[in-house]
Amino acid sequence: MTVPAHLALALPALVASYLIGSVPAAAWVARARGVDIRKVGSGNSGATNVLRSLGKGPALGVALFDILKGALAVGLAHLLGLGPVWAAVCGVAAVLGHNFSPFLNWRGGKGVATSFGTIAALDPVVGAVVFAVGASCMWLTRYVSAGSILGALTGAAVSVALGRPWWLVVVVAGLSTLLTWQHRDNITRLHAGTERRLGEPKSSKPKV
Repeated sequence: MTVPAHLALALPALVASYLIGSVPAAAWVARARGVDIRKVGSGNSGATNVLRSLGKGPALGVALFDILKGALAVGLAHLLGLGPVWAAVCGVAAVLGHNFSPFLNWRGGKGVATSFGTIAALDPVVGAVVFAVGASCMWLTRYVSAGSILGALTGAAVSVALGRPWWLVVVVAGLSTLLTWQHRDNITRLHAGTERRLGEPKSSKPKV
């Protein structure tokens, strides 16, 4: 039986996108500096943990690389002529690769930067809103988790409000849901008032 041409390209593109997403930049950058990112801070292989463990320079590099992973997956699908729906699915595959990397025993980060890269590549307007809301919340509250969640949920709402295609709404909503689930422990700490702010020492205690 002959495999349809679009599937013959789409399946390898999905695998490639997952592998692109699974490249653990945070873990490898930290390892180059003698640090196991899974054993420091939050234990997540993401830019925020790198920021707290290694500083601003390495964290910026990791964040940009993780954003690029989502954008590259979307771009690969477009390059192969697969169309916008498959491009969105490839972006999701990259996020799943980042969150559940075979290089880290199926662990990884929380998918914030890679989700943003995917959304921005699929729809720059929605991506710009996600960035503006998320960054503003982080700046005002110094809670990375709160900014990440609020930005993602806003992206889902904006994609509906702007009348974007159903597949884009589903993908943005799905990524927002996954991101929120990945931050479930942070949500618990936010509710309890024990979530760390950016720049706050690990041993810092609330003022009384």
